[in-house]
Amino acid sequence: MGALELERAAAESRVARVVDVREAGLETGAADFEAAFARLAAKLLRERGHEQARVAPRLPAAWYEELKGAGIEPEIERGLFLEERRRKSAEEASFIHSAQRAAEAACVAAVAVLARAQVRDGLLWLEGEPLTSERLKVEAEAALTGIGYAAGDLIIAGAPGNAMGHYRGEGRLSAQAPIVMDIFPRGRTSHYHGDLTRTVVVGEISEELQRMHEACCEALDAALALLKEDANGRDAHRAACQVLVDRGYGSTTKGFEGDPGRPRMNHSLGHGVGLEVHEAPYLRDLDYPLVSGDVVTVEPGLYLAGFGGMRVEDSGMVTKTGFKNFTTLTRSLDPKAYL
Repeated sequence: MGALELERAAAESRVARVVDVREAGLETGAADFEAAFARLAAKLLRERGHEQARVAPRLPAAWYEELKGAGIEPEIERGLFLEERRRKSAEEASFIHSAQRAAEAACVAAVAVLARAQVRDGLLWLEGEPLTSERLKVEAEAALTGIGYAAGDLIIAGAPGNAMGHYRGEGRLSAQAPIVMDIFPRGRTSHYHGDLTRTVVVGEISEELQRMHEACCEALDAALALLKEDANGRDAHRAACQVLVDRGYGSTTKGFEGDPGRPRMNHSLGHGVGLEVHEAPYLRDLDYPLVSGDVVTVEPGLYLAGFGGMRVEDSGMVTKTGFKNFTTLTRSLDPKAYL
């Protein structure tokens, strides 16, 4: 580390020794800093009798080339640290659990604003001003910042735009239409994420929206019931798809297409969460055995272009006996149920 960061690095890191870059023979102002660090890595490896190094696929290309130039042969190992990352320790699980509670707090902060909104000409208003996705994001982000979490590029999206995958949301919000809130905060000290999605409707909830929501919740519960050690992510994904088909909807998964003119799920059921929002394992139409310690999200949704979409998402940990859900927030479509 440079002199500016030495003291903080020694206090916050878990390494045995923190070294000043000057002591390591590096110049902090060097134009080719990657090359300097690669030379240092090569030096340390050779001191330990190594002429090769296993590296992750995402190692920057400049590092890869500089290591080769310094006489170390990098070997890309696609599964490097994969198993270690998947099996969360009790401490790691507690970090993610806390991040999930932070996501719930942010969701409630945004929904509290919606609960105060007025309906005028099919749009939402608050204190004489149009209510927008941007206003709700400010509320959610402020709630997270106040308890030590970074909001990331969270989603608060109204219909019909929320029928599009990963549409972040912008502009005015409509009444009697679904508003999707997908919040995945990162702890500023733990660096671990949570991941939560809820959908709410301000005003009258149509029968179709109610049916879609019930189908998503039923699909979520069907998948959660299957999650335990040695279960398969594919089975959970297909179980959720089957519920959606049985309810009159569909998916883009082969064999579970349902009625092509009706709302459908066009994404995987879920994914691992930890130091990254999306990491192994994956709950999709893919053979993927689960292990105890996996922390995953489960997020069935239904979408129809021109109409809108909705999604309900919980996160928790796979154990030997079942799924430990880190999520406690109501799944209601009614904003007032969150207060």
